[in-house]
Amino acid sequence: MANVVVVGAQWGDEGKGKIVDWLSERADVIARFQGGHNAGHTLVIDGKVYKLNALPSGVVRGGKLSVIGNGVVLDPWHLLGEIDKIREQGVEISPETLMIAENTPLILPFHGELDRAREGVATAGTKIGTTGRGIGPAYEDKVGRRVIRVADLADPTTLAARVDRALVHHDALRRGLGLEPIDRDAILAQLNEVAPEILKYAAPVWKVLTEQRKAGKRILFEGAQGSLLDIDFGTYPFVTSSNVIAGQAATGVGIGPGSIDYVLGIVKAYTTRVGEGPFPTELDDEDGNRLGTRGHEFGTVTGRKRRCGWFDAALVRQTCAVSGVNGISLTKLDVLDGFKTIKICIGYELDGERLDYLPTASDQQARCKPIYEEVEGWSESTEGARSWNDLPGAAVKYVRRIEELIDCPVAMLSTSPERDDTILVTDPFED
Repeated sequence: MANVVVVGAQWGDEGKGKIVDWLSERADVIARFQGGHNAGHTLVIDGKVYKLNALPSGVVRGGKLSVIGNGVVLDPWHLLGEIDKIREQGVEISPETLMIAENTPLILPFHGELDRAREGVATAGTKIGTTGRGIGPAYEDKVGRRVIRVADLADPTTLAARVDRALVHHDALRRGLGLEPIDRDAILAQLNEVAPEILKYAAPVWKVLTEQRKAGKRILFEGAQGSLLDIDFGTYPFVTSSNVIAGQAATGVGIGPGSIDYVLGIVKAYTTRVGEGPFPTELDDEDGNRLGTRGHEFGTVTGRKRRCGWFDAALVRQTCAVSGVNGISLTKLDVLDGFKTIKICIGYELDGERLDYLPTASDQQARCKPIYEEVEGWSESTEGARSWNDLPGAAVKYVRRIEELIDCPVAMLSTSPERDDTILVTDPFED
């Protein structure tokens, strides 16, 4: 039985939630391996909408174990609020169905304050476009060895020492930004109050997942954001604060890379981006507005309008290589219905030179001009198609051309937000 990693292969918002939910029905364990509550999954099941930020997508499926791994940074107050909200929708969540790695770092209120303050004083062209929820500062504290982890909540003496260490750093930063010092006693009181509720879900995730794998259980690994926001391989510095690519799945829960059998890349049939940074195929015209309107392109977390553009095959080929993608799930094909012609970016022109990949240097990325190939569009509807025979011939040709250009096969094709509106070509769990 295969264990599957699902990664976004663009800038996020590719429709991972639906695909993870579709796969989670057949998985035994669903593990979140990176990111924070700055990303969102929207699941539509039997017409009912679930919006998740911190919780793994598998929580809406009964009889599954959902895991928050150590690669995640976790806001404990947000998590408990999200659990309450999902419970109100009729979903059962308990320590038997949800597990948090004991070594998971916590996002504290002062992380969000620092995040927002830094964005507020950033000059034009240097704003990252963060959600202001403290994810970046929490990851900084993790590598700076001053973060508070879930296990620390169990011992008041250790917890106080961890808070003191963090405050030495943060109060110095806050002075420079004109912020008041952190109230130590208030933070400790907040943490001690929330500790019992969080600790009931705490467990040695690495050990549990090792045992699950030995028992032949299917594990589905899900991340947040998209590969082009990876801290190492994304469009730096306009990236997230963690590794997003598939290799992080092993580190982010504490199992070896040999536990990963199949990597499924989620790819939108066009391209979108939220926030700042380079976007070679971005459209500031009627076609771009049409993609945004038809695709309902607004961020799940922020509500911000997403920037839209044509499909960038050069970028997706690059992200598929970096994550070792075995097959892609192509989503939102129906958004392209009605276009007479559709463009696909096949490379870039940079200072008179042709490139088939996006360069690393940010100044070069900003100067890259897309090289397009035009393909025939289709007037018929693809919405809700569940077999190749339901698709117009031109739509099939478009999908096949994408496969050729990204050097990766289409394993699944999604034609609406409904989970059953999916064409399965290759089953990742059985490949």
